[in-house]
Amino acid sequence: MDNMTPGSPPGEIDLKDYNYLALVLGVPLILVIILGNVLVCLSVLTERSLKTATNYFIISLAVADLLLAVLVLPLYVYSEFLGGIWTLNTYICDALMTMDVMLCTASILNLCAISVDRYIAVVVPLKYNRNQFSVRQLALIAATWVLSFGVASPVIFGLNQVPDRDPTVCKLEDDHFVVYSSICSFFVPCPVMLFLYYWMFRGLRRWSGRTRSQGACDGRRALSLRFSSAFRRAKATTTGSQEKVVYTTPSGLSPTSPSTISMLTPSATPVTEEQQDGAVAMTESDPVTTHMDSMSDGDLTERRDGGSRRGKMNAAKRGRRNSKSSRVSGRERKAMKVLPIVVGVFLACWTPFFVVHVTKVLCLSCHIGPTLISVVTWLGYVNSAVNPIIYTVFNAEFRNVFHKLLCCQT
Repeated sequence: MDNMTPGSPPGEIDLKDYNYLALVLGVPLILVIILGNVLVCLSVLTERSLKTATNYFIISLAVADLLLAVLVLPLYVYSEFLGGIWTLNTYICDALMTMDVMLCTASILNLCAISVDRYIAVVVPLKYNRNQFSVRQLALIAATWVLSFGVASPVIFGLNQVPDRDPTVCKLEDDHFVVYSSICSFFVPCPVMLFLYYWMFRGLRRWSGRTRSQGACDGRRALSLRFSSAFRRAKATTTGSQEKVVYTTPSGLSPTSPSTISMLTPSATPVTEEQQDGAVAMTESDPVTTHMDSMSDGDLTERRDGGSRRGKMNAAKRGRRNSKSSRVSGRERKAMKVLPIVVGVFLACWTPFFVVHVTKVLCLSCHIGPTLISVVTWLGYVNSAVNPIIYTVFNAEFRNVFHKLLCCQT
């Protein structure tokens, strides 16, 4: 946070030097961040439908924003109100810089962890557990916070304690650390995150294409079965009351065994379409049943009824599986609509901050004034208040739970 510029000594601050705009903007911003992110955490922890793996990553992101509003922003607003002058102890300044770097890094790494989790869910769906919070996801969240502290820890361990340090300015004193922290916190995670989202949306597109083609094939197959069953019923009606039932025997039977058995019944009941569909489903699910020995009439009736029941059960199970996969697909697509917006807003808010600070260090001839640095810093902090608004606007479940919590409904 290299945005606090030196001014007159603290004892000589005049009333006109106070930056009241910092209070007008800062205090409401802190309150909005705290309220919004507390609602996000409570929503996921209290609403059963929101207890998904992705939303636990969102809790981690909300905690980072919440800690930023509680530990960093009050001191930053206080310093801005004094015109950018630091009046507190330098050790408090170092703690502030450490928390600032750590929480900013935690935000971007949490978004990166979400992209990794979404990539696994879409590209390797069989290895992804949508119903429970797995050890892999817990490890991802823990890794984001450990890495974030690792990036920021040099400041609290004395990196800022340099000779000739100005105690009235709170900033990162080591220019090399500014570049290092910017690369670790932003310029490396962002391309990785965008690359994962690119491959994830590619996988979703291929998945949708396969689903549509499979649905078309299933539709053609069902239409063919309906036509064939209608033709058989019409043929049974025109040929009278005789029905010919053909049984095949396993290939392992002796050559003297009859391969087919014809049975003529004087008043055979036509096979219904539902029974035929059940038999087809049973045949697809259990190919062994296509090989049967000769049997009595009673065995035939029992087997036919049992096969029809099994076919119906198998068809029902397939329907439940298909509907479940459809629900999962719809939930994945809802997440896909919200997360790119969260990532896009984060990049829009924090890219100017990192570009300006790295440019100031690397380009010594570039004049970057304190006003520009203050503007890009405020823009980055605004991002912590935007995420709950995005969830409210683009996610109906979050919106309903927010309304329930704010209105104290049960």
